[in-house]
Amino acid sequence: MAKKVSIWFLSALLTFLGGSVTAAEAARIKDIAYFKGGRANQLLGYGLIVGLEGTGDKDKTQFTVSTLANLLDNMKIKVEPKDIKVKNVAAVMVTANFLPFVKNGSRIDCQVSSVGDAKSLQGGTLLMTPLHGPDGEIYAVAQGPITLGGFSAGGQSGSKVEKNHPTVGFISEGALVEREIPSHLGDGHQLQLSLRNPDFTTAIKMAQTINSALGGGYAQAMDAGTIKLERPPHYENRAIEMISQVENLHVQPEMIAKVVVSERTGTVVMGENVRISPVAIAHGSLTVQVTETPTASQPLPFSRGQTVVLPETQIQVQEGKGALSVVGGNTNIAQLVKGLNSIGVTPRDLITILQAIKAAGALQAELEII
Repeated sequence: MAKKVSIWFLSALLTFLGGSVTAAEAARIKDIAYFKGGRANQLLGYGLIVGLEGTGDKDKTQFTVSTLANLLDNMKIKVEPKDIKVKNVAAVMVTANFLPFVKNGSRIDCQVSSVGDAKSLQGGTLLMTPLHGPDGEIYAVAQGPITLGGFSAGGQSGSKVEKNHPTVGFISEGALVEREIPSHLGDGHQLQLSLRNPDFTTAIKMAQTINSALGGGYAQAMDAGTIKLERPPHYENRAIEMISQVENLHVQPEMIAKVVVSERTGTVVMGENVRISPVAIAHGSLTVQVTETPTASQPLPFSRGQTVVLPETQIQVQEGKGALSVVGGNTNIAQLVKGLNSIGVTPRDLITILQAIKAAGALQAELEII
């Protein structure tokens, strides 16, 4: 019975989320596409975190020592790198997503990650760190105390208690924007929409929905990922209003048939379009147990032999019985899950079965292993 719990939970979750696993909900255009010229950009910087309680980088971490020495030198403090102890300092990389249309003086979130051998960044403060774009220009400056969302504590005996990741932190609104990124939405008469997951059918549906809302043939799908949008005459000098209206239109996105499995965690995720052609499956289990017991071998009395320890090995093989079951030909994901659940396999067994079904050519979906 326990073997069926995970697969039954998948079926129940799909039913709960959609009421019916075949009735997918439509999505807003702003959630599946974006206007060209208004995308986010990534920023990167290198800095120091100070104020740690002896959990920073070790003295042998040369780049941390050199960075701290250069920082002190810029502040007119002369210190030899060999005299610096950095147990309370850690070198980090700072990353941030620079959203479009963010203006000077705004603040954005940033994340810090240790690049040395620091044990924890708990209680640390990030010193002023310039954040660069791909073009090498400085677009923001980050500084402030970090939060971990976890902790790490240990004793001298080596025992340690740890929650989450103590070498990665977060600074809410920790970066101050110093330079705006130019955003161009077009010439005002023509805009372009880019799909986040290109698909020809979704692009056609999106163009039809926009034309129906704007009252004319103003949108045209150029390819699977691009839609060209002409500004209607009645939206003269009101391009932002038109963009707002288009973004909030609802479209039913298409989805390819795909199965994603993770052998590390035993997770199996299936899309609603997954189909399995009728196949017969027999799945059993094979257990091999090897036990070694050391035994002492002694020589005869008054002989010149030596006492030696020899391993005594016992091997037991147990093969479980598996019934032959027919699975496939289902019309929706709920029935497919029910058919697989009837075999009574664990999620890890299901991964092996899906790989075998794919090899047999009966899985009508893409199988991705992560």
